Amino acid sequence: MTATDGSPAVGPPRGAAAPSTDPDRSPLSGPLPVARRRRVVPARARIMAWMLLLMAVVSLTVTVVTRNLLMQRVDAQVSAALQQEVQELQEVAESGVDRATQQPFRDVYELLYNHLQRQFPDDDEVLVGWIGPVETGEALRQNRAEPFPLADRPDVLMPILGSADTSGSAPTDAGEMRWVKAPVVHSANPGDSGAFVVGYLVDRDRAEVSETIQTLVLVSVLGLLFAGVAAWVVAGQILAPVRLVRQAAAEIGEHDLTQRIPVNGNDDIAALAEQFNAMLDRLEQAFAAQRQFVDDASHELRTPITIVRGHLELMGDDPADRAAVVRLCTDELDRMNRIVADLLVLAKAERPDFVRVEPVEVAELTSDIYAKVRAIADRRWLVEAIGEGVAHVDPQRVTQAMVQLAQNAVQHTGDGDDVLIGSSMLDGRVAFWVTDRGPGVPPGDQSKIFDRFSRGATGGASAHRSGAGLGLAIVRAIAEAHGGGVRLVSVPGQGASFGIDLPADRGGNR
Repeated sequence: MTATDGSPAVGPPRGAAAPSTDPDRSPLSGPLPVARRRRVVPARARIMAWMLLLMAVVSLTVTVVTRNLLMQRVDAQVSAALQQEVQELQEVAESGVDRATQQPFRDVYELLYNHLQRQFPDDDEVLVGWIGPVETGEALRQNRAEPFPLADRPDVLMPILGSADTSGSAPTDAGEMRWVKAPVVHSANPGDSGAFVVGYLVDRDRAEVSETIQTLVLVSVLGLLFAGVAAWVVAGQILAPVRLVRQAAAEIGEHDLTQRIPVNGNDDIAALAEQFNAMLDRLEQAFAAQRQFVDDASHELRTPITIVRGHLELMGDDPADRAAVVRLCTDELDRMNRIVADLLVLAKAERPDFVRVEPVEVAELTSDIYAKVRAIADRRWLVEAIGEGVAHVDPQRVTQAMVQLAQNAVQHTGDGDDVLIGSSMLDGRVAFWVTDRGPGVPPGDQSKIFDRFSRGATGGASAHRSGAGLGLAIVRAIAEAHGGGVRLVSVPGQGASFGIDLPADRGGNR
């Protein structure tokens, strides 16, 4: 195919799909991968599975070790029984005397025959005597019911007699037979010889061991089943508070922080529930404080914005009117700037580096504070007391708090009124305070005057009406960041004393 301009047309290869013309589909786009939900294995099932696995491993180990020990005991008992029979024959042969007649044995036949008839072997033992050469001799047997007729089974007996070994194992119709062989020679006639063969059928003893192991396996399986049920029940009881924690966490939202977990017992799970409830208490308080803070802050910032907008909308062409509006707007913008600055300080108070403690001479810090507050307003500034010693505090934050307290005192006093500042060191704590002779704080306001946006009663102080109610909140934040607190002593009509009380020998609690 050729394009209209004579150039070869470029297109997809024959048989290939044409590119998509959908404007909403990228050439590189494809089917979105489906997120696979992660399978969650309940902790209860995992505890039960691990417990059963552990018990199964222990049971298997015990079973295998027990079986090996029992089999070793069977082999040891068989070997001991065989060696005992051979040893008894050897003792009789060495003595060479018939115990019944006290006469010497005349030949090997008499020795083996008398010995065989006087022996009382185990139920699984077989005793056989052999007289003469292996090829042409004859067998002697006991007069009893034998577990295996070894003397009548040359296919089993002859390989034993012809073997160069003195012990071994041979398969029989009655199972495996362990055997030992001892040559017998007459002391007076070395040419008169024979052999003594002792066989032991070990399968019955091994079968008893197998039955014991089967019983042990059955008991272990039943134990595993019982342990599985017990583990399921116990794990459910132990993890019940954890499930409550998960359910409570799933139901918790910003608008519902009232869920609590019942605490039962005094174990780790109960401690977890207590800590979770304490966390919920802190979250509920934090969310409540946040909502109140946002509401108050929005109100405080909305007011100057409304004032500025209203005056700008009503501003006329008169230069004097314009100047008044500009001055008013500037004042409101300055107030907004102060509110924002105070909010930033309070926000920084939540950070761990809000205070940076260092060793400071209390007397020197008090003198510096006095020098700075004197420039705030025309008051009769006095030093009431000066503490002596070294305190570990943040001098800049302490100065900021004291300046704020001094500004608060200025707002409630008039020109020339007394304002006292002081400090003290006592029992490992350092205190700074500002005292004024103003109208004081009513008892109903004293408990909340350090809260954010709380102004309390102004007492006629016109300067106080322009504040946002954040100054004393900043003072409390600085004190609490040091690990201390604020204090207020006031009698209505007789002034007020605001102060901070801080630990002197350590840093803040953050």
